Amino acid sequence: MVNLTVSEVRAIMDHPEQIRNISIIANVDHGKSTLTDSLAAAAGITVMEDAGDAIVMQERCATTWPTSIPLYYRTEEPLVTDDQLEQPSGGREFLINLIDAPRHIAYSPEVSAALRVTDGALVVCDCVEGISMSRETGLRQMLAERIRPVLMVNKVDRALLELQLDPEEAYQTFLRIIQTVNTLISTYNDEHLGDAQVYPEQGTVGFGSGRHGWAFTLNTFAK
Repeated sequence: MVNLTVSEVRAIMDHPEQIRNISIIANVDHGKSTLTDSLAAAAGITVMEDAGDAIVMQERCATTWPTSIPLYYRTEEPLVTDDQLEQPSGGREFLINLIDAPRHIAYSPEVSAALRVTDGALVVCDCVEGISMSRETGLRQMLAERIRPVLMVNKVDRALLELQLDPEEAYQTFLRIIQTVNTLISTYNDEHLGDAQVYPEQGTVGFGSGRHGWAFTLNTFAK
């Protein structure tokens, strides 16, 4: 667990190049709040045992207003070189403002407002339930704001323990979700954004379980 002081977090704020605003969007009951809990626990804000039971907001309820949670992240390799910074810092420490956007389609204006201040979006999808109409709306809003997505195939534990899918069935289930998301992206994509589709081999698709606090990409799994 990360153990940071306020002064250490404040020091990172002196380097705007190392601050990222990321919106997390999902359908209702696809595990977005639980995943947010797990990320907060990994950053040392809460404890992992409370993931899914106590979010960093006042009460556990459907999100109706965007809520920002600052998370500390340190990379293995420098992602920002010193010549890009006003003050050398190593380029390995990042402050990620995770913006928990509303889930319900009725709060689309709030989602749009959150996306306008973000650098990227984490799209969370239940691997059993798949993509719904409300998530199609969220993807369309995201692409309209020229935000690149990263897909999180969540609740993989359900596929393994609840449905007990064999490897081929699990592969086909995950593949259908990725193909559906990419079809929606290609439908609403802005030509100025370039190729915004997600690819597991490029690390823009993650698989995991927010409830149990684990996730991986193909690259990290291969290591």
